[in-house]
Amino acid sequence: MRPYQPEKLPLKNLDWAAFVRYIGPANRAIARYDGMLQAVLNPELLLSPLMVQEAVMSSQIEGTQATLEEVMAFEGAGQSPKEESKRNDIQEIINYRSAMRAAIDEMNKRPVNLNLLHKMHYILLDSVRGRDKARGEFRKTQNYIGKPGTPIEQAKFIPPDPLTVMEHMSNLEKYVHYEEQDALVQLAVIHAQFELIHPYVDGNGRLGRIIIPLILYGKKVLSSPMFYLSAYLETHREEYYERLNAISRERDWTGWITFFLKAVIEQAKINTDKVRSILDLYEVKKSRVAELTSSKYAIQTVDALFRMPSFTASRFIENSRIPKRTAMRILQVLTEKAVIDAVSEGAGRTPGVYQFKKLMRIIQI
Repeated sequence: MRPYQPEKLPLKNLDWAAFVRYIGPANRAIARYDGMLQAVLNPELLLSPLMVQEAVMSSQIEGTQATLEEVMAFEGAGQSPKEESKRNDIQEIINYRSAMRAAIDEMNKRPVNLNLLHKMHYILLDSVRGRDKARGEFRKTQNYIGKPGTPIEQAKFIPPDPLTVMEHMSNLEKYVHYEEQDALVQLAVIHAQFELIHPYVDGNGRLGRIIIPLILYGKKVLSSPMFYLSAYLETHREEYYERLNAISRERDWTGWITFFLKAVIEQAKINTDKVRSILDLYEVKKSRVAELTSSKYAIQTVDALFRMPSFTASRFIENSRIPKRTAMRILQVLTEKAVIDAVSEGAGRTPGVYQFKKLMRIIQI
């Protein structure tokens, strides 16, 4: 098998008629989702757990085993798994979110470019597997995809020659800023082309999925860079990889774009329902917490619960910035009234852990 030779973008022979019937529904689904996003006054705060779930799902596609609850418990309650492999999995997920936030900050100054990709890649591989594999740099060696331990002769896919990576990525960067007939079709092409170029030694899958919401945000399809597709791609993992492979084998862009648009339609509906449920829950709890606590800190309390739904008392105090004595009284009231649950008792130096389970259930649907 010889290294794959990517087609130059924009693609000249796309069969638009073959997938045009999915373009309208996909754009309408995204528009409905963005309408819901615009109803969120502070999406970064209110929808922060959804970003964590996206990081979990994207990392699971690559084989990590950490769950959303484990990540939340690690960040909010300091609960570290005994297994080193699980701790590394959690760090990968935390890095994913850090890379996303760094990218959002950067995009407020300049559009997506190759330097931004390098910056995200550097953060993504910080202190995890692949950290010694040219972090933040395009690969200078020939890699390949196959079963662990198999020689390149038995590879399932061989990406382009490393000497051509810069050429292909420069072409991809130009295409990102090209005015395509449809932004979602363009996004499908961008994601696939990135994965097929496989520009880094490691971390290509995760980075390729991070750029999905960033491209939508950059092209003003979304008002916030918060569209998460990895749950669908994880559920349809075999077809996801097969559709990408079919591009390299047969130049089957039609099959890939059709798959991608269907993914957008389905996931946009799910994401819309989740955001609506989170908004509804926020409004209910805002009133309920104010009623139960009679505290001027009611809004700060609710915001802290939504930002970090698994937490210790000390982490709650830190996040909410409520005086300690008042914060402890609020936690006691909310536990007694079943707004939150005390999922583990404190013992010695180990603090007790609380959880806002209603929010966790919405995120995990």
